[in-house]
Amino acid sequence: MDTVGLIRTGPLLIFSIFVCVITGSPLGDVEVFTGIAPGSNVKLVNNIFNSHLEFLELIFTLGETNATVRTKKPLDADLLALSDSTLYYSVMCDGPVKYNNSRNPVFEKKTYTTDVSEAPTSEDFSLLNSGAFILKRRLNYNLVQKYNFLVTARDNWGLNDTATIGHFRTIEPAAIKAEDGDKGIMIPLTYSISAVSPDKYRSNFNIDSSSGVVSVRTALDREEMDVRMIDVSIKAAQTDDILKTADALVTVSVEDVNDNLPEFDKPNYSVTLLENSPVDAVLFKPVVTDLDQGGFVGTLRIVPDSAPFSVGADGTVRVKNSTVLDRETTERFTFQIEAREANPPHNNVTVQVSVTLLDENDNSPVFTSNTYEGKVYANQTEGMSLVQVKAEDLDADKNGQIKYSIEFGNDDGYFSIDENSGNIALAKTIPLEENVLLEFPLFITARDGGTISRSSSAQVNIRAPGDSKPQFLQKLYRGTVEEEQEPGVVILTVNFLALSAEHPPTLTVVTEPDKFTISNSGEFSTKVKLDYDEAPHNYTVTISISDGSHSDSGVVVVQVTDVNDNGPVFTSSSFTKSVPEDAELGSNVTVVPATDKDSSFNKEIRYSLRGGEGRFSVDAVSGMVSVAASLDRESKADYELLVVAEDQGRPVRSASASLADSSHRHQRSHPKVLRSPSSDTPVFALNSSSGTLRLLQPLDYSRVKEYRLVVQASDGGTPSLVGNGSVVLKVKDVNNNPPQFSKERYDVTVSENLAGGSSILSLEVTDRDEGGFSDGYFIYNNDTFDINNQGVVSLRKDVTLDRETKDSYILQVVAVDQVVDGLRATTQLNISVLDYNDNAPQFPIIPDPLQVLEGDYSEKNPGEILMIVPTDADLGPNGEVTLSLTSPHPLFRFRESKETYELVVKASDNGSPQRENITTIRVSLLDVNDNRPEFSSSSFTSSVLLKDAEEGKLLLTLSASDRDQGNNSLIRYSFSEGSSPYLALNSETGAVTLTSNLAAVKEDTMLVLKAMATDQGRPPLNSTADVVVNLRVASLSEGVAFLRSSYNFSLRENQPAGGEVGRVSAASGSPIYDVIYSLKTHSDLFSINASGAIRSRTQLDREEQDWYILDVEAVDTRSPPTSAIAMVRVEVEDVNEAPQFSSEVYKASVFSIAPYKTPVVYVKASDPDFGEGAQLVYSLTADSQFFAVDPSSGLLFVVSAQSLSGPNTLELKASDPRGLSATTRVEVEVRGGASSGDIVVISINQPANIVEKKVPELEKSLGAALGLTVNILEVWSSNGGSSRASASVRTLISFISEDGGKVVPSEDITQKLQSQAAAVRAELVKVFGDGLLFEVEIEPEGPASSQPAIIALGVLLALSMLGLIVAVAFIIRFKRSQKHEQDSDEESFDIGRNAEGYTNKSLNGAEASEQTRGQENAAEDGETDGDSVRFKANAPWKNEERDGEESRTTL
Repeated sequence: MDTVGLIRTGPLLIFSIFVCVITGSPLGDVEVFTGIAPGSNVKLVNNIFNSHLEFLELIFTLGETNATVRTKKPLDADLLALSDSTLYYSVMCDGPVKYNNSRNPVFEKKTYTTDVSEAPTSEDFSLLNSGAFILKRRLNYNLVQKYNFLVTARDNWGLNDTATIGHFRTIEPAAIKAEDGDKGIMIPLTYSISAVSPDKYRSNFNIDSSSGVVSVRTALDREEMDVRMIDVSIKAAQTDDILKTADALVTVSVEDVNDNLPEFDKPNYSVTLLENSPVDAVLFKPVVTDLDQGGFVGTLRIVPDSAPFSVGADGTVRVKNSTVLDRETTERFTFQIEAREANPPHNNVTVQVSVTLLDENDNSPVFTSNTYEGKVYANQTEGMSLVQVKAEDLDADKNGQIKYSIEFGNDDGYFSIDENSGNIALAKTIPLEENVLLEFPLFITARDGGTISRSSSAQVNIRAPGDSKPQFLQKLYRGTVEEEQEPGVVILTVNFLALSAEHPPTLTVVTEPDKFTISNSGEFSTKVKLDYDEAPHNYTVTISISDGSHSDSGVVVVQVTDVNDNGPVFTSSSFTKSVPEDAELGSNVTVVPATDKDSSFNKEIRYSLRGGEGRFSVDAVSGMVSVAASLDRESKADYELLVVAEDQGRPVRSASASLADSSHRHQRSHPKVLRSPSSDTPVFALNSSSGTLRLLQPLDYSRVKEYRLVVQASDGGTPSLVGNGSVVLKVKDVNNNPPQFSKERYDVTVSENLAGGSSILSLEVTDRDEGGFSDGYFIYNNDTFDINNQGVVSLRKDVTLDRETKDSYILQVVAVDQVVDGLRATTQLNISVLDYNDNAPQFPIIPDPLQVLEGDYSEKNPGEILMIVPTDADLGPNGEVTLSLTSPHPLFRFRESKETYELVVKASDNGSPQRENITTIRVSLLDVNDNRPEFSSSSFTSSVLLKDAEEGKLLLTLSASDRDQGNNSLIRYSFSEGSSPYLALNSETGAVTLTSNLAAVKEDTMLVLKAMATDQGRPPLNSTADVVVNLRVASLSEGVAFLRSSYNFSLRENQPAGGEVGRVSAASGSPIYDVIYSLKTHSDLFSINASGAIRSRTQLDREEQDWYILDVEAVDTRSPPTSAIAMVRVEVEDVNEAPQFSSEVYKASVFSIAPYKTPVVYVKASDPDFGEGAQLVYSLTADSQFFAVDPSSGLLFVVSAQSLSGPNTLELKASDPRGLSATTRVEVEVRGGASSGDIVVISINQPANIVEKKVPELEKSLGAALGLTVNILEVWSSNGGSSRASASVRTLISFISEDGGKVVPSEDITQKLQSQAAAVRAELVKVFGDGLLFEVEIEPEGPASSQPAIIALGVLLALSMLGLIVAVAFIIRFKRSQKHEQDSDEESFDIGRNAEGYTNKSLNGAEASEQTRGQENAAEDGETDGDSVRFKANAPWKNEERDGEESRTTL
């Protein structure tokens, strides 16, 4: 509150105070007085109303310079009604200076009167409702010389009136007046200064000897004065008697004038700050002082405003813009802080500030190149330098110090790297191979020395070429090329060995260089057009290869193949031939020959005849023109025929020749025979009387077309004369024989890339009637194929085949021998379309981007991110797809290093020509919440005085950051340990504020809490920091306190006594006090010394107790002492101990025919360690081809036991991750009383996984039904074969039965299962429930000994099929064009069939081993059965389709 009056009586200062009272005002400070002179005492005295002091108390300690007036009980305005609800009090300051004052002060007037306003707004006066005008504080002439007031009087009804108070008289400095004590005698007085205290200021004052006015002679500088008040002693003396005097003391207070500039505590500031510091991070707090009264009162600001810092009203300099705090961009910031006074004349001053950024490890090393190359030659020596990698890091000191290492690729240990220089050297010699370039891709990591280090990688390719001796891989190469091809056709590519990258070889053509050439890559091609018809059909070409030092030669045999570039040519363009009119049917007329220069089918000629009115025909192959019908010269003597010759090439070429044919009379001769042809039974009869010739039996034109009879006539004379005559009877044909196909069914295969118009085969049709099938035609219904009247089946010219759309065609072909009333024959034509590799593999729909959780993926720890199942519509090898990644394969690391990857995936089929498809997969790594929030400081401390406390006051701000992204980086703050009703924490900003004004706090209080920063990831991660808030009553000095409220230490178990566990630290708050530590708990196990070091008293065992909670007390040497307790958590760390097996020897038995994966026995070991140290891996101490062990479960199972019998001993080992192990012995009795013929297989309509779980119950139920002991060998699921048990689920079960330890033959078991089917099913229903069906599978015999015979038979069958195909092709005289393969010996036929039914799964030893190796290799390669594809680094992706393959689970 403000001072309202000052009464000075000698050395006493009395401040009169009044306080306006509000009912219910809480307890608290009323006024704080400062600047109390040392040694002065301050008291609270009454002022006007004595009773008012019962509400107040004065807080003051002698020697202090501050005093506080507080209320000591709640105020009540009603009790203070007499004083208009105003509380009055005075504060008296009793100084140490005493004066001899023998005369009392004398007022010049007895009464002082003035009018004041009811509610003045002056800071110097107040007006009560009673009209009392009260001075609130002492007046200062230097500031105000006069006052004017306007007073308003207002009643309760709102009426008012105003009046202006007349001017006060001019306020002037008071003159020193003295009066003579004698009455009526006024002797003039003279005034003088008798003394000034301190005396050094005597020259500064002067007094008017007549008026007594004291004035300043020379100016005073308040800031240079060591006192704030000067006492001037005045002496008044009578002029008539100087011995008559009076003394007075004038105390002069020197008022402050703003004549000093503000001043910083340092001429300039140089501070350091960690780069990337967050906004509001504190740099420092400069101190600004001002010698003027009140110190510095004004504002602070940063100059220029663009500086990334701000300054608060309290002088704290903080970070304003953290984005520019990059040491690598700007290492030092320079700016000024301006301090400007708030009061006129607004003096200001500036100070220079230099901020140097400290390095933070925010830059990863960067290699100067993405890839480096190095070479190793034959003269290699260990230690030789190959290549030096170099990376740069923009960070400083340790953060920028780089260490190099070989991350991977150095599996054989050929290379080493200097961790400091990055120089890669040869660690050991590399065995070089002739004509082989060994390549070693090394991945080098450069890692900086930061506390949280950063790294980057680069690839180094080391090439190690061997001796260069180029040579061809074959001495003889064969290739084919069509004639008339334009120059530059590549015939083949020769393969050779050479170090092309190091010593590029030169390939040349030695012979026939004018016709052929070869490139340095081995492409052998033509230089000119080659002619098959006029030039050699084969060329033998010598080629050579040389690198300048060594050379080699080889031979290329080139076969030129014919193309149909020549048409048939007749020997003459026209022919003339005569034929007798009685020429027999089918008699030859002439041959009209034509030739063709081409070869093979291109030169095969087919003849056809046009014209001749059907009287002539021509043989399609020989060109022989023959008589096809009877001739009658009298009807027509000349015929013009056109013979057409067509070759069989594509395209078809033809030529024609004319044939003129004329008939002439024939001089007939009488036959000498009686009947021709002869017959066993008479065909004709002649009436001897009438001469009538009669038919005795039906005639068949197809058998005999003409009869020649000799008729003899004799007369009755003597001698009888005879005459002979010839009778020719021609049988007239009747269409009574249907046509006949040569086959009831034609089966033919064609390639799907067959050209349109190509012939496929020729249907052979015969007809025993006259003319054969020459007038016949074919009836069929098909839009894909055509059949001409000659029976040639061909692909329509406008049609192409597509096996993937339709792979077979069935045509019903009807042959009709004539148009009218023709007879018919039917055949079936089956056309199968063979696959041609005309489809490229297709990728399924792949998400873009493909989102994958970030992680650490490597060759040893691959991660499956997507199942890619490519498709290929082709069959066989053409449809087998192999997936591969580009090399080198990228490795996925943490998201903070890279967010996306581009993967190029190639899908290639195994067809010829090979087709492939490439797609790019964009992999986007999703952030995993793998980074905890990090507080900017491990502890946050703030102190506050109770007088400064108010609700909402900001004490401190928690700051934490998280390197994750998205929700994973969003941080919320909370208190995890400790709580206080006085503190509130903003969960989003981290601001810690007060919840009240702390009126209830009566003593110094330390609030120790644990703040937790939790991110919003799943699962959320958190970190903690200590928060210490000191609530102080009078000062900010601290008692004893730990630097941290809790500590976490660790100690290895079994460590000898005396080992240091950790160190705690507490501070007393003052250097004059010491801190003493003691343990409150577990003092028998631990001790603590004077420096806070905690040590163990005995060895500790983690297995007995892994955590200890210690209470450590710190006590200072104050009187009374203060203490603090911290909680210390001590974790006993595990020391690796060897595992132990539960048994030294395990015993088990198994049949020798047990299949792969049959369980033998579980071995079990235990490890007393915790966590990862207790994760055991099982293995065999020696490799075995008969048994194997599952590394995680300890299951010993069969690989192949067929060659074993009797006892077998194995040694198994259990190893922990840290290298300790234990061994045990397993004795396996291999029983040989069973064979594969004793295995019985049944199928049930239950899923295989259900059956696997119920194997024990299944053995019991089958044993109960059969009255035997049943041992189940295998359970597997099958989709192949017939399954009458179920349409969708079919599980096969193989087992062996024993009777008294003797194996029962499978035939007996099968008979029992069939005869007791109802009982068996009833037992199985008990296990699997109603609806169960089962059947007995009959196994086909397939002993291993018959395999050679089967293989031989298969080879013979394949050869027979091949011969049949060739024979059919030759008969129908058809050959289609083929695309030439690069090398004929690379062709192969793959005929695959899916076996139906149950197949004996028993394998001999070799087969089992081979199967085991295949399965193990598949497991090592990371492949999966079926159509699944797994991403695996540095391995191609394969897709293996196995139709009808059975999926087994071996028990």
